[in-house]
Parts: sequence; structure tokens; C-alpha cells
Amino acid sequence: MTSAPARSVRVKAVVRVAAGNFLEMYDFMVFGYYAPAIGRTFFPKSNELSQLMLAFATFGAGFLMRPLGALILGAYIDRHGRRSGLLLTLALMSAGTLSIAVVPGYAAIGLAAPLLVLAGRLIQGFSAGVELGGVSVYLAEIAPPGQRGFYVAWQSASQQCAVVFAALLGVLLNSTLSREQMDAFGWRIPLVIGCLIIPFLFLLRRSLTETDDFLARKSHPSTREILDSLVTNGKLVIQGTMLVTMTTVAFYLITTYTPTFGRSVLHLTDRESLIVTLCVGLSNFIWLPLSGAVSDRMGRRPILIAATVLGILTAYPALEWAVAAPSFSRLLMVELWLSFIYGTYNGAMVVYLTEIMPAKVRASGFSLAYSLATALFGGFTPYISTWLIDKTQNRAMPGAWVMFAAAMGLTATIWLRRDSGREDQ
Repeated sequence: MTSAPARSVRVKAVVRVAAGNFLEMYDFMVFGYYAPAIGRTFFPKSNELSQLMLAFATFGAGFLMRPLGALILGAYIDRHGRRSGLLLTLALMSAGTLSIAVVPGYAAIGLAAPLLVLAGRLIQGFSAGVELGGVSVYLAEIAPPGQRGFYVAWQSASQQCAVVFAALLGVLLNSTLSREQMDAFGWRIPLVIGCLIIPFLFLLRRSLTETDDFLARKSHPSTREILDSLVTNGKLVIQGTMLVTMTTVAFYLITTYTPTFGRSVLHLTDRESLIVTLCVGLSNFIWLPLSGAVSDRMGRRPILIAATVLGILTAYPALEWAVAAPSFSRLLMVELWLSFIYGTYNGAMVVYLTEIMPAKVRASGFSLAYSLATALFGGFTPYISTWLIDKTQNRAMPGAWVMFAAAMGLTATIWLRRDSGREDQ
């Protein structure tokens, strides 16, 4: 039984490590929420669809850096420790956020504006490539026996705090500023606020202690040995990438893309779309730790299978129902249903991914699988959804994209079961 002092120490560690994860997701959410305004600010005057597509392409470009960050920073964490790596990723994320917040628009400095914004996104993506893996591995290694799923789920739950905070701020700004004011300077306010909380987050992370699991190892592999091991475990990384695809596609659809979908596709107000996103964040926050705790008792795989099957069967029909008669209530109901599927799946998936990776490359293997899924599929979900709707003239097509991702997750779960030959926990 865990003593009260030991439990208190672990809870404080969860808060400290998750706080930086909050900033990582907050910055990504802000960019996605204000993509239309960012497109109008940084890209040459053209039609609104082109500006939006360019903004989402820049948003997605950050994810292309994630695999590189996973390899380089993941190897750093596996060699030098979880604490040092988490401080480094926070510093890089802060630099990327600050650069986007202060860059003048295209009208002021021309082509340099979108290039500087792209550079900021690439820095953010490089950092984020290992942030989630580093946090998840840290939480897995400090968790008491039988509670690993519950502890690791707080990595994703902390992201939902960022979703809610960014959405609340968006509702407030859209209620007090005109569209012209939002385009001129309003979209920068959330980024500036993110910069202002950085010193506080550094103070929290500096007080982290190294995990006992890492300290107990008598030797730590070199960067070359880590990279060689990742090649050896390439099949496992591919399976992990397929697992994560379901998570990243669903998450970026119901959070980052929702404000644009509600406003540009369903023609709801900015305020209504952001309120839906806020509710999604609150819903995710409930389902993620609950699913993690349930997976500690009944195993990871039954939850993964159930959630992916629900995604395959219901994602497209749910979106089709929402677009048939667009309204705030229909969008809210559909998004909350998808939130339930996402939260249930991810609460079990993230801890499962830490468990299938070999201990000596746990951070780098987890991060590489997560980053590849995000770079290849999830991160471009807003762009792909916009493109699918434009090309097919079917406003429910983002649901088909979720169905594809769910099929990937189900295939990986079955494949891993057959490879292991046992019931994974």
C-alpha cells in the first residue's frame, strides 16, 4: 500500500512534469484556433481558402520535425536522464513560441514573415517530438504498481487543460474584439500569454527529481547504441506508429480543427465553435484518466479494440448527421461522442506504448512512434479535412479520415497481440 507521503511526492511530480506539457499543447492549439487570422496576417493576399490552407500547411510542417526531435532529443533523454531532457524541451518550445508571437506580418516585412513563422513552428515541432514521450516515460517510471495507466493518462489530461484554457481565452477575445481587431493583434494575445507563463513552468520543472528506474540502471547506452536499437526494433516502432495514428487524428480533429469546421463549414459563430472546443477539452479531461484507471484493472487491449471499433462504425455517420442540419447542439453532441472515443482509446494507448518499448530506448522509441504518426497523419488532419471537403464537396469527409485512423489502431492492436502471443497488460 502506498503511504500518504509517497503519494504526495508523486502527485507533486505529476503536476510539475505535466505543467510543461501544458505549454507544448497550448502553443499548438493557439496556432490551430487562429489559423484563419494567421493566414491573413502572414501570407500574400489571395482567396481565403488558399490562406487557410497555407496556415494549416505551416501548422502541419511543425509535425514534420517531430521524428527528428524524437531521434535526437529522445536519445538525449535515454542517455542523460528524464529531468534534463524535459528542461531542454521546455526551453526549445519557449523559443519557438516567442518567435511566432513577435514576428511582424507580411505587409510589414514581406516574404520574411511566413518564413520566420515557419521557423518558429519547426522549432516547436522539434521540441514536441520528445515532449510527450519524455513526460509519458517519466510518469510510467514513477507510478506505483498497478496504477501505471492512471498516472500516464495525466500526460494527455494536462493537454486538455491547455485546450480548455486556450478555448476560454478565445471565447473572451471574440466577445470583446471585432474580427478586424482579431486579425490586427488579437490572435497574438494568447501567444504572448503563453510566453509570460514560461518562467513559472521552468521553476516547476527545475524541482523535478530523476526517476529511480533511470538511476538504478548500471549503464546507459550511447546515442549510437540507442539509434541501432531503434533500427533493430523497427517493426515495433511501426506498430506503435499505427497505434498512435488513431489518437493523433481524433485529437486534432476534435480540438484544433473544430473552430474552423464550425465557423467555415457549418457557418456557426466563432464563439459557438470555441465553446464546443472548450466542452471537448473538459470531456477529454474526464475520460482520459478514467480510461487509464480502468485499463489498470481489465487490461489495455480490450479498451483499444472497443474504442477503435466504435470509431470505425460511427465517425462518418456522426459527422454526416451534424452537417445535415448544422447547429450548435448537433456539433456539440457529435464532438462529445468523438471525445469519448478518443479519451477512452488514448487513456489506454499511451501507457500501452510505454510498456511495449524496450527499457533502454523507452523514451526514444515511444517518441519516434508518436512523432511519425503525428507527422504522417495526425498533424495534417486540419489540412487534410479542409482538402477532402473542398475536393469532394462532402462536409462529412473528416469522419472518413477518423475511420481510417481507427482502422489503423485496430490493425496494430491485433498485430501486437499476435506477435506477443499473450494478453498484454
